[in-house]
Amino acid sequence: MPNPLGDLSYVWPFYAAAILGYLIGSIPFGLILTRLGGYGDIRAIGSHSIGATNVLRTGSKKLALATLLLDGGKGAAAVLFFDQWGPDMAVLAGAGSILGHNFPVWLKFKGGKGVATAAGIMLAVAWPVGLLALASWLVMAFLFRYSSLASLTAAALAPIYAWYLQGSQPAQLALFLAVVIYIRHHENIGRLLKGTESKISFGSKKP
Repeated sequence: MPNPLGDLSYVWPFYAAAILGYLIGSIPFGLILTRLGGYGDIRAIGSHSIGATNVLRTGSKKLALATLLLDGGKGAAAVLFFDQWGPDMAVLAGAGSILGHNFPVWLKFKGGKGVATAAGIMLAVAWPVGLLALASWLVMAFLFRYSSLASLTAAALAPIYAWYLQGSQPAQLALFLAVVIYIRHHENIGRLLKGTESKISFGSKKP
């Protein structure tokens, strides 16, 4: 990784990668799609998040799937675009993109929870790690039907997968993504501990 205190002529491209990654990640696809679909402001229902799980609460599986793919896609796009200038640039762009999704400047820094975006980032940086994390999410979601628990478990396991399969840099990125995800899930963690967390619903009706 570059030294952040190094000469500006050397480090400015890395700062640019992080900033542009942030701007890519900050595109609020969930909010845009639900408004275009006639569901109003997604932040007014459920968890008030702009992510796919909350979009599913509108009852539209198609919009939820589209949000999931686009949120994951923007994380992957940030990584893959900057990867042509090396892994350091790609990692910084990925880190910036999840910060953009979770804390978008356009929405007063209140965005999604970063799970789909993190998945896209890891699939682009180290696809075996991304696939294992997704498999972990699916297993936990199937067994317990808590999206938050599945996300927290997958996020916690991803750095371990990355360390053993890909080395220190992907593991450091996975750990950073996990920390950001846990920060945004602090309310979910509280509800899980209290037994009041909502389970995954696949209903077709609006709440």
